[in-house]
Amino acid sequence: MTERSVAQRGRPRSEKARLAILAATTEVLLERGLAGTSMDVVAGRAGVGKATIYRWWPTKEALALEALYHSWAVAVPDEPDTGSLRGDLAALLLPWARRLRTQPYGRIVAAFITEAQTNSEFEKEYHARFVRPRREQARAAIGRAAVRGEIPAGTNVELTLDLLYGPLYHRLLHRHAPLSDRFVTDIVDAVLRAIRPERPAVMVRARGDHNRVRTP
Repeated sequence: MTERSVAQRGRPRSEKARLAILAATTEVLLERGLAGTSMDVVAGRAGVGKATIYRWWPTKEALALEALYHSWAVAVPDEPDTGSLRGDLAALLLPWARRLRTQPYGRIVAAFITEAQTNSEFEKEYHARFVRPRREQARAAIGRAAVRGEIPAGTNVELTLDLLYGPLYHRLLHRHAPLSDRFVTDIVDAVLRAIRPERPAVMVRARGDHNRVRTP
């Protein structure tokens, strides 16, 4: 076996072609949905051979997952550390929500969820590429907040993550109201109120010598 043949066999995938395929897949998904997406259409849009796509992605579902993962990943910074849990969560959720409301991503996510209900292999990939990455970033922020003493060390992290992302997916899928910045910050504030320890009420003296109760 020649040195040249070894080099060709071990040649890494072309990054330019990979990015072109992922971009084309995202475009087709947004235009036609998962059901209307095919390797033929993506290959034509990306300007590559269909065999090239199959060499890297065995199914259109696997390709669609990576395309959406890549598209969304560029909209969210890697584990932002602003020094506060509110700042970290806002830095994670706001760019993501802004990306979601620019295109009809809801129907793509709905198709993924439907496929995951009957395809166990796809379900594993869906969780690995789509569900867990977002939760892990927020999980890290919650962990830092516990170390800083912002929230109790025994905070139920899984429930907190569901409280954060549940409302976002609800609006994304049902489209009954917009995914506005205000909605995102309201979610963050509501979750923080739910998981932070209650502050003790204190008595204060108001004008007219009437006692009032307030929370510091």
